[in-house]
Amino acid sequence: MKATFAPVPGEGRRVALGVDDVGDAELAAMVADLWGTDGVHLVESGAEPVAYDVPSILTGARSWVRGRADAGDGPREFTFFVKRVHHWRHSPAFASVPPEIAEWAAASVPWRAEPLVYTSDLADRLPVGLSMPRALRVEERDDQTAVLWLEAVAADPVEWSAADSARAARLLGRLAASARVAPLAAIDPQPWHVRGFVAGRLAHTVLPGLADEATWRHPAVREHFGDLRLDLEAVVADLDRLADEFAAARHLTAHGDACPNNLLRREGDQGFTLIDFGFWRPQPVGFDLSQLLVGDIQVGRQDADDLPERAAACVEAYAAGLADEGLVVPLEEVRRGHAVSLMLFNGLPSLPLEMLQEEADLAGQGGVDDDFRARLDHRARQRAGIARYALDVLARTDP
Repeated sequence: MKATFAPVPGEGRRVALGVDDVGDAELAAMVADLWGTDGVHLVESGAEPVAYDVPSILTGARSWVRGRADAGDGPREFTFFVKRVHHWRHSPAFASVPPEIAEWAAASVPWRAEPLVYTSDLADRLPVGLSMPRALRVEERDDQTAVLWLEAVAADPVEWSAADSARAARLLGRLAASARVAPLAAIDPQPWHVRGFVAGRLAHTVLPGLADEATWRHPAVREHFGDLRLDLEAVVADLDRLADEFAAARHLTAHGDACPNNLLRREGDQGFTLIDFGFWRPQPVGFDLSQLLVGDIQVGRQDADDLPERAAACVEAYAAGLADEGLVVPLEEVRRGHAVSLMLFNGLPSLPLEMLQEEADLAGQGGVDDDFRARLDHRARQRAGIARYALDVLARTDP
């Protein structure tokens, strides 16, 4: 989409950036760096928020900076993607953390992976078929925030096919096993352990909803999840064992949030551009398959009807990607790693609790319309598809 911006007679016209803006001289230097030229004259520029409907506790702002500059051969257009990442205590979601565990919770979610990744040489280490945006500027601040100025990346807008998912799975397997990438797998020094996730996210937001009779009386939950309740409760009873199995599994490099939204399918070739490295770290083999398979289902962009078939193909493709890099891992190990990760991070949290809360809020503000009820019912059915598959693959791989 084209945007029209007023000429820039001086600094401070990119008001949408607020404190994340830079001076005109710095912006011109970044444009010159982007174009690989000695210098440019900045003609005009402007900024606007990115339209993005998926919230993140580690992201404070996303903006487009567009304009025109002249490197001596006439004005031409440039675009940057500017992203502010932060410690999650800066997120509005942190306000819902009980005060008695606030300090512990604040230390439980790493946030520096993204600025560290963008200032590393990961781009030169990625397997063929994967790339990442170039960072023109990374500014870390004392208040535990960082501002990233990244090149804009074109992405193919066509809906993903099963073949796209399998191709991405194979590349994620190559990423996991790459000896060149491995030295950067633990680039974020902040400790993270699955026990913190269980004691935090699951214990405080997921398990109370699973244990609440009111949740199961809700018509959409009763219809779509009713036959899954006993099996999900059995997983909760076995949660400590699953967490121990997760922790003891073979760990490899993981993107951490490898949903289709963070794997930009490049126009004109078969590759993908990785973005959003906030949860980058070593994780159990097969970890990245979870978000690849169910990330779009969770947010309502894809149906779960063919999930078992897509998953089977992706597990095999991921194992093939590991072998491409010289690491032969039994298919059973990949499938079990996928099963345990999926259950902990997507299966147990599959109930649409956030929409049930939204419905209660709407009811208190005057009423819930039929459109919302239809969306809630659809979301519950798709989320139940995730839970059903997660329970099935966990049971079939249980050693």
